[in-house]
Amino acid sequence: MPDDTPSPSDSTLTSSRLPFARETSWFGDLDAEEGRRVPPREGTHSMPAEARAVRPTFERIYQAFLVARLVLGMLALLLLATLWSTGGRIPTWVSVLGAGYATLTVVAWLWPGHHRQRERLGTRQALGTVGVDLTLFAILHHITGSGVNAQALLVLPVLMAAVLLPRIVALGVAAAATLNLLAVAWLQGARGDDMAALMTQAGLNGLGLFLIAGLASELSARLAREERSARGNMEAARRQAQLNKLVIDEMSEGVLVVDRRGRVRTANPSARRLLSARGMAPQPPFPLSGVPAWRALIGAIEQAMSNSSQAEVAQEVTLHFDDRSERALRLRMRFIRGRGGRTQEDVCVLFLEDLRTVRARQRQDKLAAMGRMSAGIAHEVRNPLAAISQANALMAEDAATPTQKRLTQMVADNVTRLKLIVDDILAVAPGVRPPAPAIDPLEHIVAICNEWRSTAGLVPGEHGILDINVQATRQAPTFPHLKVRFEPEHLQRVLVNLLDNALRHQSGEPGAILVQVGWVPGAHSAQGLLLLSVLSDGDPITPDTERALFEPFFSTRSRGTGLGLYICRELCERHGATIDYRQHPVSVRHRNEFYLTLPIEPPAQPARPA
Repeated sequence: MPDDTPSPSDSTLTSSRLPFARETSWFGDLDAEEGRRVPPREGTHSMPAEARAVRPTFERIYQAFLVARLVLGMLALLLLATLWSTGGRIPTWVSVLGAGYATLTVVAWLWPGHHRQRERLGTRQALGTVGVDLTLFAILHHITGSGVNAQALLVLPVLMAAVLLPRIVALGVAAAATLNLLAVAWLQGARGDDMAALMTQAGLNGLGLFLIAGLASELSARLAREERSARGNMEAARRQAQLNKLVIDEMSEGVLVVDRRGRVRTANPSARRLLSARGMAPQPPFPLSGVPAWRALIGAIEQAMSNSSQAEVAQEVTLHFDDRSERALRLRMRFIRGRGGRTQEDVCVLFLEDLRTVRARQRQDKLAAMGRMSAGIAHEVRNPLAAISQANALMAEDAATPTQKRLTQMVADNVTRLKLIVDDILAVAPGVRPPAPAIDPLEHIVAICNEWRSTAGLVPGEHGILDINVQATRQAPTFPHLKVRFEPEHLQRVLVNLLDNALRHQSGEPGAILVQVGWVPGAHSAQGLLLLSVLSDGDPITPDTERALFEPFFSTRSRGTGLGLYICRELCERHGATIDYRQHPVSVRHRNEFYLTLPIEPPAQPARPA
């Protein structure tokens, strides 16, 4: 039996071919709607993987009927073979019909086109399945008469039409089967049998076929509506799951989902970064046990599981990594209980935050209003300060005694110091500024370092305390044409401040200060990030000092303003860069490292000729 793959012309058949072909079955409509909701991939005619994973309902039901027809054909062959082997007499027409039907069912099953996905039963499929079954079973019932009761076989085409074709077509098939039953009963009555009994039996059987057609068609319609609703709910759930995953992956807060066996089921990128000293933890699922650095985390989870009231309170845990570095985390937990109180399905949802980030955010909130107030005060102080400086200069001209000169010099020194503080405050005051230019970072960094070394009176060369290493930038995709957006004056101010701090805390040995420039891949930038590090071999910074490094007005020097690192951070954030501090293990010479990460500009596109 040839297949009828729906084509543009087949999908809208005219009445000249088959009147009922303009309509589709209930499940045909359902699968057509599913095809509209999940379009084929661009450039292909195949359905997406989600649609191919579950075959359409219409196709599955159609396959089930083909299997039923195949089984019936094989049973017919088996019955004929059994009767022939036992010497039974089989009418020739019965043998021909049975063998022919079995052959047709096998051909229909093996025909390549029947495996294709379809949305409706085409004209040739309807004639080749329902039509063939109805015709052959009617002929078989007419030939055998009362010898073999073949009436029950007519249920198969009626049921197939009721499920796979419109209701009017199913009723038409039932009517054709009923007319066949009445015709056979009339012929048997004409031969001398009881006409009334035969016609009554045929009428009741026909009524049963009509009831089967109507009930099966109604049940198919209801099942199609339910499945349409279920598919809509599944699609909404799939989209919601994708939305949730996108939101969780983009969260700056780490999210972990851990079961009672200590296995991490889900972990977003932020959580994987927090769980690793460098890089990221493995992709979930993975066990928390077996990694010494995560013991504090496991202990906090176990304690919270045993004491549910404590789980609602935020905790602070410290992870000690193998390279002797540490990371303090703020931990919040929530529990999802299993169905029916079964603890085997309990999971724990952990929210992780780096304590340094939490404290920085708290400081930022506190300093937001204070910064605006300080900018206003700085503007008000600048005018009186200029008057004091001018008056002191006039007094210095008339100073005759050493005491007067010393006093005027003290006033001048403190006025200069106040001017620097006012300038620093105004430098980080909010305001609209033009975009920074794209500069060559290597050229500017090397020039700034050389100028600083000359100003500080340091010896260049191998015996100098300053080394510059930019070899790691060769890994950048845009090397040697690296560009970053940063104001040259601001970059100089940040780098000189870090070099001055390193100079105050270095050991004095050759190579005590190292300026290193490298490239690291970026999570949100295809070009990656430029890593600028200023390292020194002095004594490591204490934890208390490290927590307050970038706070304003914090300084370890009695004459320091405490705004150097704070201004560096503000200038970096203004240009989309970041600045931070990390401490290396004892085995590393340069234990103190201040590092900047600057987004690398993508290469400029060449102008196309007109």
